[in-house]
Amino acid sequence: MRSSLAPGVWFLRSFSRDSWFRGFTLLLTFLIYTCYHMSRKPISIVKSRLHQNCSELIKPINDTHSLNDTSWCSWSPFDKDDYKELLGAVDNAFLVAYAIGMFISGIFGERLPLRYYLSAGMLLSGLFTSLFGLGYFWNIHVLWYFVLIQICNGLVQTTGWPSVVACVGNWFGKGKRGFIMGIWNSHTSVGNILGSLIAGIWVNQEWGLSFIVPGVITAIMGIITFLFLIEYPEDVDCAPPQHHDGSDKDQDNPEDPENSPYPNRETIQETVTSCSKEPCAEPVAISFLGALKIPGVIEFSLCLLFAKLVSYTFLYWLPLYIFNVAHFGAKEAGDLSTLFDVGGIIGGIMAGLISDYTNSRATTCCIMLILAAPMMFLYNYFGQNGIVSSIVMLIICGMLVNGPYALITTAVSADLGTHKSLKGNAKALSTVSAIIDGTGSIGAALGPLLAGLISPTGWNNVFYMLISADILACLLLCRLVYKEILAWKSSLSKGRGYKEI
Repeated sequence: MRSSLAPGVWFLRSFSRDSWFRGFTLLLTFLIYTCYHMSRKPISIVKSRLHQNCSELIKPINDTHSLNDTSWCSWSPFDKDDYKELLGAVDNAFLVAYAIGMFISGIFGERLPLRYYLSAGMLLSGLFTSLFGLGYFWNIHVLWYFVLIQICNGLVQTTGWPSVVACVGNWFGKGKRGFIMGIWNSHTSVGNILGSLIAGIWVNQEWGLSFIVPGVITAIMGIITFLFLIEYPEDVDCAPPQHHDGSDKDQDNPEDPENSPYPNRETIQETVTSCSKEPCAEPVAISFLGALKIPGVIEFSLCLLFAKLVSYTFLYWLPLYIFNVAHFGAKEAGDLSTLFDVGGIIGGIMAGLISDYTNSRATTCCIMLILAAPMMFLYNYFGQNGIVSSIVMLIICGMLVNGPYALITTAVSADLGTHKSLKGNAKALSTVSAIIDGTGSIGAALGPLLAGLISPTGWNNVFYMLISADILACLLLCRLVYKEILAWKSSLSKGRGYKEI
């Protein structure tokens, strides 16, 4: 019986049980969003197959193309000279729909059960991803079909990010949130790598399978989500996490080390109260304008717009860039592009770890963005001189480009979604993360579009565009960085320093 055991034993047992459920939730949400990104990646791998130079291939006997036609083996309608613009249109059909849908998705995510919302989104995402690949087997050659499928897929994929961030935020408090979420956010890069490798298996054969296989895997994961996802610790009698401090210090004094654009300095722990003795009021979902008023939301949202512009341009165009500039085959170019995502995994973990140790989210992002600009310049001019230099620079670029992007979309979103001004109302997590990622998704839509329009003038101009966006992302954080520096100096003058939370 419970009364026969010492309180310490029950504490250990409870701690072990809570840790098990938290670990399970972290793993499940990791796999969920890995599948979302895995289903987005095949289009970037298949691009080089949809339009390719066919001069070195032998024409079939019954082929009706002219002898001088070097694109006879390409997939219509992408066999024309304006194929880059058409491929850019397919990319942006997804990304624009994703950006628009994201602002709406967070609102639904707060008002619907996350388990049902995520499960339905994954099933529909798997369906539309597979339908894109079925265009190969159904011999479809009209642009509107691929654009329509991408629009539908973009809309249903907005169910993913606000939901998984809200679910993880429900289970994990402040603690070492940056480090934990830095590791967790590697699902983005892992999904990209898996999507590239899976798509690469069939890209030179029946490329439709490059979409169908990830689509089926995503749908299966949707069923698993429906069966096993646990939204709140209270649903399984686990202790809820602590999200913010209980201090009421003046937030308007930049000299106060406790002043912060987001809650990252805790000196007093708030006691977690139980609702078992008397009923607690159900938290009210925050409004869109209410979320915008949280300090730091606008700055980080705009920063992510430009940071995600850079990241998604690499996501959608890097394999084609390697294919055209380094003259690798379609599969080899896709495999080599995964190194950028390997760097992204390292960068996300580093950004989370450093920002936890220094309690400076904005400064960490800003420094990595500053270093990313010259590294992209060097990669464009020297990255294709040899396989070793290409590998090293791709990994470093991935670290510096995806590090800030990962930190903002995870730890920063969770910090802002559990801001002390919300008084413990974690229902804002979904809306805040949707606003931040939705704004970033506007950049994600602009980047590939601009790359498609600029690349015919030369790849150098594409990289100049990326470097400019990177600098703008850095500048947008200046006010927050200044506040962090003032807080850091003030804490040093009081002899306290920054302590890891």
